[in-house]
Amino acid sequence: MQDIAGLIIQIVTGLFVLASVLPLMKVPFGAVRGLAFPRVQIFWITLLLAVVAFFVIGAGPTVVVLLSIAALQMVYVAKFTPIWRKQSLDADRALVEDNRRHIRILTANVKLSNRAYDRLIDLTRSEAPDILVAIETDDAWCDALIDELGEHYPHQLRVPRDTGYGICLLSRLELAEPQVRDLLIEGVPSIRTILTLRSGAQIRLYVVHPEPPVINHDTKGRDGEIAKVGMEAAEDRLPTIVTGDLNDVAWSTTTRRFQRLSGLADPRVGRGFYNTFSAFHWWARWPLDHLFHDPQFRLLEMKRLPKIGSDHFPVTFALALGQSKARTEETGEADEEETEEVREMIDEERKRDRKPIGDDWEDED
Repeated sequence: MQDIAGLIIQIVTGLFVLASVLPLMKVPFGAVRGLAFPRVQIFWITLLLAVVAFFVIGAGPTVVVLLSIAALQMVYVAKFTPIWRKQSLDADRALVEDNRRHIRILTANVKLSNRAYDRLIDLTRSEAPDILVAIETDDAWCDALIDELGEHYPHQLRVPRDTGYGICLLSRLELAEPQVRDLLIEGVPSIRTILTLRSGAQIRLYVVHPEPPVINHDTKGRDGEIAKVGMEAAEDRLPTIVTGDLNDVAWSTTTRRFQRLSGLADPRVGRGFYNTFSAFHWWARWPLDHLFHDPQFRLLEMKRLPKIGSDHFPVTFALALGQSKARTEETGEADEEETEEVREMIDEERKRDRKPIGDDWEDED
């Protein structure tokens, strides 16, 4: 019996080795990239399994391998804990008091088939953000939000879709040069606009919701869109914020490359995971809904909000625009080879003629 238990542990250990090594490869395919999501879960499981293995088969190579796997996972996720240096600096007292330079954004993937409009509406009234970004919205969602909140949010961008790729942006702040763009794939829109703070300062806002990774499809559409926004943000003349459901975890190859390309800071680094998906399963939660910002911003507040009937938790970020860029934990910098690889991926994806991944997932009966 002990031999059988030992064999099972060794087989499971081999599977975890494979699941840990594959995401290190630069292979833009869902079955590979998706393995980067459960790093926290793999950390705890392999740590527990190492203890079990010690008592079942004793100290030896299997225990060492399991502890090594746990250590590898920790290397990736440790930066999203308080032991790490913060990448986004807290606002000082002067910025906290100068609310003319503040911006508060509430981002919520509503889940298209969810019709509990009132839950997000009530939450928005309670949180009173300057910007509401609702993702996976169709006409019914946009109508409900604007009918109830439009009086207080006079600046609006409606991008309804019945495919799960819709976006509805409601703003108290004036919008300038608003653009709705299908960056790489027709039917996968994003928003680019200028916001004017109460101080009169202008900033740039990008709202994105690229394709999700699926086991049987490549991730070039998602990876290319995220990278393209990163390159645009790096060249933008205005302090930039990028927010939305990126369908990617904060520690992935794609997101880390986005930070190298853009130079934007992640306020979760040094603070916490702020997992937003899945709201339905406590044991399988990851940070998929993001906000990245120019180092000129300082963090006022960040929090995950209560459930709204969606499979995502909403999240809110409050930032203050400083007078100069802060010296923060380095995001890294993309080299010429990486940038050229990204450009080739973007060009390749633009030439493909296909429907967006999952455009029928939320079809209602």
